[in-house]
Amino acid sequence: MALTKITLQNFRNHAATELAETAHFNLLVGENGAGKTNILEALSLLSPGRGLRRANLADLALKPSPDAHTGAFAIGASLIEQGQVSARIGTFTEPDRPTRRLVRINGAEATASALSEWHAISWLTPAMDGLFTDSAGARRRFIDRMTLAVEPGHAKNVSALDNALRERNRLLEVGGEARWLDAIEAQVAQHGALVSRNRARLISELADELSALPPEPFARPFLVYRPGGPSDPAELLAELARARPRDRAAGRALVGPHRDELEVSMASSGVPAASCSTGEQKAMLIAITLAHGVLASTGRPSALLLDEVAAHLDPVRRTELFRRLRQGKAQVWMTGTEMSPFTDIESEAAIWRVSDGSLQRL
Repeated sequence: MALTKITLQNFRNHAATELAETAHFNLLVGENGAGKTNILEALSLLSPGRGLRRANLADLALKPSPDAHTGAFAIGASLIEQGQVSARIGTFTEPDRPTRRLVRINGAEATASALSEWHAISWLTPAMDGLFTDSAGARRRFIDRMTLAVEPGHAKNVSALDNALRERNRLLEVGGEARWLDAIEAQVAQHGALVSRNRARLISELADELSALPPEPFARPFLVYRPGGPSDPAELLAELARARPRDRAAGRALVGPHRDELEVSMASSGVPAASCSTGEQKAMLIAITLAHGVLASTGRPSALLLDEVAAHLDPVRRTELFRRLRQGKAQVWMTGTEMSPFTDIESEAAIWRVSDGSLQRL
């Protein structure tokens, strides 16, 4: 099963774009600024969340001029299984509500989280190269996106946890009654425990998958999940109650899943990823992405979006990347400024030339 018959209307610099007859490998080739990453971003919005750029909805619609008012956009795709359409999915905004994201599945209104019940989308972009030196919050978002691809209900628990934590902070700030704090902390404990368990399970399964991959030519990473608090609901609830004075003084909760951390090191040497070379960090990030692609493609169709990944690899790693992608079940979308890095898969790929917001099938 794969994404195909993809349409974009007024998205970024694409006034009207259609990609049909997709394949296992799909290449978007064009100069910098032509709109290649915009297409990957559109595909990423066919999953829950804010997409690979985490952009505001109002910034996504095509603007005919710099001072034009925000318009609307639409993205649609078909899921094809054994040559037949199994589902039609789409997401869009409307001109009078440019900040509200709407979703339709098989013509019926749906929530964004429901998209993950039909398929999974993962991605790797140059902006993620600094993940290991970025904030703990960036790594938690990375974990949550990977978790969502294998556990569709994860997004609801993360959203409910964030809302409950904000409400608890507000109650602590204004001196809210104990009974209200009891109630909101019960929500934090309930959803927080599920979030922590889902994250821990994902990292454990990812570590198992990584251990089965060859250590070369991509450096094998060693993953450790560090919870920011108890994963048992009762224990987390008790800890939140005890921590009220401290959290009131700090202005935030100092214990809980919102403080979880992912620690990554190179398996062969034990050196923390943040201290490794740029090339080693990139290799480990690719290894994690490939391993996650295996997990995400189990039981559901999946797509893997790789922005400018081949151009930064040496020929040995590039060949191995294509070999692993070829063996995987996920549909692969890649971008590049020229065809030369993709010689190994050129004969089996669907190729589009992207130029100034338009596409031409090669």
